[in-house]
Amino acid sequence: MALLHHFNNVSLYSKKFSVKTPAKPPLCFIKPHSPLNYHAQKVFEEKLEKGSSCLGETLSKASLLALVSASIFLVDPALAYKGGGPYGSEVTRGQDLTGKDFSGKTLIKQDFKTSILRQANFKGAKLLGASFFDADLTGADLSEADLRGADFSLANVTKANLSNANLEGALATGNTSFKGSNITGADFTDVPLREDQREYLCKVADGVNPTTGNATRETLLCN
Repeated sequence: MALLHHFNNVSLYSKKFSVKTPAKPPLCFIKPHSPLNYHAQKVFEEKLEKGSSCLGETLSKASLLALVSASIFLVDPALAYKGGGPYGSEVTRGQDLTGKDFSGKTLIKQDFKTSILRQANFKGAKLLGASFFDADLTGADLSEADLRGADFSLANVTKANLSNANLEGALATGNTSFKGSNITGADFTDVPLREDQREYLCKVADGVNPTTGNATRETLLCN
C-alpha cells in the first residue's frame, strides 16, 4: 500500500509539469538532408557571393570617384594657367579672372567664354582659336598677342590694348565692341565686323603689324 501510495504521488506530481516542445525552426532554416533545400542554399550562397563582389566593385569605384573629385578641388592655383588643349590645365570658362596675368603664355583654343577678364594681361600670348565669346575684356592688354581665329562674338573689348595684335580670321559678330581700344598696328584681315564698328575703327586705325607687315587700315578695308 505504501508503495502504491508513493507511485500515485509521483504520478500526481508529474502531472503538474508539462513537457515543453522544442521551438520551431526559423523560416530560413535549411534541413541538411533535403536535396531541394540544399540546392536552394547553394543558389543563395552563390548570389550572396556575387552580391558581395558587386558591392566591393561599387565601393571601389565610389572611392576612386571621390579621390578624383578631391584632386580637382584641391588643385594648386599656381598650376591653373599652363595652357594647352581646349581648357588648359584649369577650366577658365565663366570665371572671374580680373587682372590675371596670362602674358606670354601658350593658350591655344583656351575657353574663356563668359569670363570676366577686366584688366587681364595677355601681352604676347598665343591665343590661336581661343574663345572669348560673351567675355568682358574691358581694359585688357592684348598687345602683340596671336589672336588668329579667336572668337570675340558678343565680347566687350572696350578700352583694350590691341596694338600689334594679329587677329587674322577672328570672329567679331553680334554686339562685339572695340570702342576706345588701341588698335595701332593690329591686323584685322578677314575679321567680319559690323559696318558701324568698321567705320569707328577706321577713324582710329594706324600703324603696320610687325608680324604680318599689313597696315591696319588696309586690313579693315578703310576708304
